[in-house]
Amino acid sequence: MDAIIDLHVTTTRKHDSQIAPPLIKRNTDKVAILLGDKGYDDQKIRALAREDGVRPVIKHREFSPLHKAWNSRLDADLYGQHSQNETVNSRIKRKYGAFVRSRRWWKQFRELVVGCLTHNIDKVL
Repeated sequence: MDAIIDLHVTTTRKHDSQIAPPLIKRNTDKVAILLGDKGYDDQKIRALAREDGVRPVIKHREFSPLHKAWNSRLDADLYGQHSQNETVNSRIKRKYGAFVRSRRWWKQFRELVVGCLTHNIDKVL
């Protein structure tokens, strides 16, 4: 089941590599494998995941033949599952709307949390 187990909301634009560390730290007991696209290509993220017993499956941005070799060694079937996150995001946007209606940040956050909870309940039923 593709349940949402955590949510991180920012009030500004932040790169995925800045958001990932707190998510990893909060969820190491719930996650065995961290799937990520090239936006998560950061050695700090990989090291943090490994030190907490989480296996990182993250593609490298290909700046050298070594990066291409590392990418070719990734489990293609396992890595292919990272797109499920985008599928869930798309489903939530289609079903509940692509924007929040509230003006205050804490109400916007509440809207997003309710959307995620509704998604999880919907998947169970």
